[in-house]
Amino acid sequence: MKAMQLTGPQAACITSIPELEQPRPGEVLLQVNRVGLCGSDLTSFRGGNAMVTFPRIPGHEIAATVLEGGQDLAPGTIVTMSPYTACGVCPSCLRNRPNACQNNQTMGVQRDGALTQRISMPREKLYTAHLSLRELALVEPLTVGTHAVARGRVTADDKVAVFGCGGIGLGAISGAAFRNAEVIAIDMDDKKLEIARKAGAQHTINTARENLHDRLQAITGGRGPDVCIEAIGIPETFRAAVDEVAFTGRVVYIGYAKQPVSYETRFFVMKELDILGSRNALPEDFQEVIRMLEAGRFPVEETISAEVSLEEAPAILAKWSASPAAYTKILVNLS
Repeated sequence: MKAMQLTGPQAACITSIPELEQPRPGEVLLQVNRVGLCGSDLTSFRGGNAMVTFPRIPGHEIAATVLEGGQDLAPGTIVTMSPYTACGVCPSCLRNRPNACQNNQTMGVQRDGALTQRISMPREKLYTAHLSLRELALVEPLTVGTHAVARGRVTADDKVAVFGCGGIGLGAISGAAFRNAEVIAIDMDDKKLEIARKAGAQHTINTARENLHDRLQAITGGRGPDVCIEAIGIPETFRAAVDEVAFTGRVVYIGYAKQPVSYETRFFVMKELDILGSRNALPEDFQEVIRMLEAGRFPVEETISAEVSLEEAPAILAKWSASPAAYTKILVNLS
């Protein structure tokens, strides 16, 4: 069967791998229909993901159809899935936080992913929903932002600032809006900010031409946001989240900063901040995103920048690498 494989930095091709005819013992055989490409896939393509070894089949944002071994899932049922593993014995797993498993292996990163025609998955990783294939392929990336919202204990009483309106940031924006929080979207791209409004942001700030501090003060009545969620991963926004958040507020980091970050550490103590990391997602995050999408609370069509065939996937990755701001979400159609 066909698959797209990353063979090295800036190198991807369509290859042939052994046909998967039966599910692994205790698992479900799936026909892959759609796979979303995200920023981590782009980083892997560029050779910047230290967890990826080549060759590697990417793909962890998945919509698929049950073929065989579905237990309570009839053949033809469409599903999405959690792409993570959990060892069950590390400190995170023992604390019932398997999303942060010390030994996690994400599909398409530490192990081969779904950019192929068939895969086999454990039943407990699969989720059904009253959604289209395109919507199902958006569930996993939206859960990452939604998990950050849960980590920040966001409620309807909060003003939430989200730094970055890419796929993960949009998940945080829509997740916070779904909890009826007042959401402030921050980016340097007007097109992304417009999508953020459709995802539920009541306010937008374009930092290319607006002063971040002044606008946040105006929106929050001089207090600062109750919660800042950082979904970019650069030192400037890492610091800004701490600088701008309200006293006794919560700062949640999703992005990785690639360089060391220096802080005005007195704010940690003076403001008595909760500073939290957020990694992957839990089953309840998947269920919350599914409810949100079923309620029509996310701009699906506006978020998908391109949909291509498997054969076109290597070329679109190269285009995305050359012009990263041109795309929000790319779907690969394997149907």
